[in-house]
Amino acid sequence: MAKKSKTQRAKASAARAAKKAQEQEGASSEVVEAKVAEATEDKKAKKAVAKKEAAEKKQPKKEEKKPEKKAKKPGFLKETRNELKRVTWPSRPDVLRWSVVVVAALLFFGLYTFGFDNLFQFALTNYSSLGA
Repeated sequence: MAKKSKTQRAKASAARAAKKAQEQEGASSEVVEAKVAEATEDKKAKKAVAKKEAAEKKQPKKEEKKPEKKAKKPGFLKETRNELKRVTWPSRPDVLRWSVVVVAALLFFGLYTFGFDNLFQFALTNYSSLGA
């Protein structure tokens, strides 16, 4: 399961705090759930109205001329900075744990390769004279 982003965790935390505050004010959980349901219905209604308005705006009028679009500057560094803000970075213990795993794997396979290399070298140097 993927980790939640900071925004998702903040929204969930705010929702829990609001629910707890309403329950402390004496509102029962049924009233709280009803308010949450009303809020979601209001959001759905607002979204429907917004979609209709967007559809009306998208339909260009024949009389209007569209202004020429200016070329946007790339803004590579700004986009990169925004993208890096969205990255879920590993915690310090995770980085240390995986660093130890990588170093251990490197040591194991390095010694494994060293051992076979020496074995073949020994075999070739000592037994090559027997065949000749």
